[in-house]
Amino acid sequence: MKILVINSGSSSIKYKVFDMPKETLVSKGVIEHIGEKGSAVSDHYSGLKIILEKIDGVGAVGHRVVHGAEKFKKPVLIDRAVVHKIRQCSAIAPLHNPANLAGVLACKKLLSGIKQVAVFDTAFHQSIPEHAYTYGLPYECYKKYGIRKYGFHGTSHEYVAKEAARIIKKQFSEIKIITCHLGNGCSITAVDHGKSVDTTMGFTPLEGLVMGTHCGDIDPALVTKKKKKKKIGPLEIDNLMNKASGLKGVSGISNDMRILEKKAKEGNKRAELAVDIFVYRIRKYIGAYIAVMNGCDVLVFTAGIGENQAGIRERITNNLFSYLKKSPKIMVVPTNEELMIARQTYQLVREV
Repeated sequence: MKILVINSGSSSIKYKVFDMPKETLVSKGVIEHIGEKGSAVSDHYSGLKIILEKIDGVGAVGHRVVHGAEKFKKPVLIDRAVVHKIRQCSAIAPLHNPANLAGVLACKKLLSGIKQVAVFDTAFHQSIPEHAYTYGLPYECYKKYGIRKYGFHGTSHEYVAKEAARIIKKQFSEIKIITCHLGNGCSITAVDHGKSVDTTMGFTPLEGLVMGTHCGDIDPALVTKKKKKKKIGPLEIDNLMNKASGLKGVSGISNDMRILEKKAKEGNKRAELAVDIFVYRIRKYIGAYIAVMNGCDVLVFTAGIGENQAGIRERITNNLFSYLKKSPKIMVVPTNEELMIARQTYQLVREV
């Protein structure tokens, strides 16, 4: 069965086609600049139409959907009710869910009768216990507005954790794994006996590690202090924390770790500081998650930095486990979120 995997963004559609269950990649590509001035592709329907002219025989479609809130704990077949719930989740993911939904609706028109499956970035983290996902705010903030830790990169964390278990020939449900997804966006997840029990990203992807342009954990009082002192609005504050902070903000040079490592070796102090902060925050969270799970069998690195920059991995792991009786295995596992979506889509459509 050919599974078409769609990652629909606000102005792009990335896709891959897998022949399942052989898991053979048949084709892949991207349509960019959708709806932008001067673009020949006016909307997601037009973009998907171009994609479908290149492939045939699609048996099912798997969609990456960023936010499923508490409504979705696992992949689901898409019907009218699911579309409605995804739209409701757009209130807490306004930049992503509407774009994801545009891809779903385009497929519904162009592939009438073909089953579609939604795979949520947040779903894997729905096993996080209440004491770990609840913020120290008035409880009404959670009950009334859904303000809690949700976590992201779930499909990637689940994929590499399962791959790690397979590689070391252990049951996924029997070991403790810490997965480090380190790219321009970064998150770490504690996977205890097959379940996510904590993760660094929170209500939004801003919480946790220092990232390419995201600030990660800060004192929340700084937001109101900055607003009062500079008299800037919420959009400016949002831009400051999401697009002007992190490695780029600290270094004043770039959000590219390759450039920062090079500049640090050349003696640039701010580049060195940015790398030091990045490494320190990761080491701190790994230590915390070892405490949360009372041990760790495997530490996994994935994504752009995690997979390709050995120097950063060495700095993170250097003497990190000296206090443990048994150090965890350290592994690099290339992530493949699209394959994970294809697997889950294939499994679900076969069951119905």
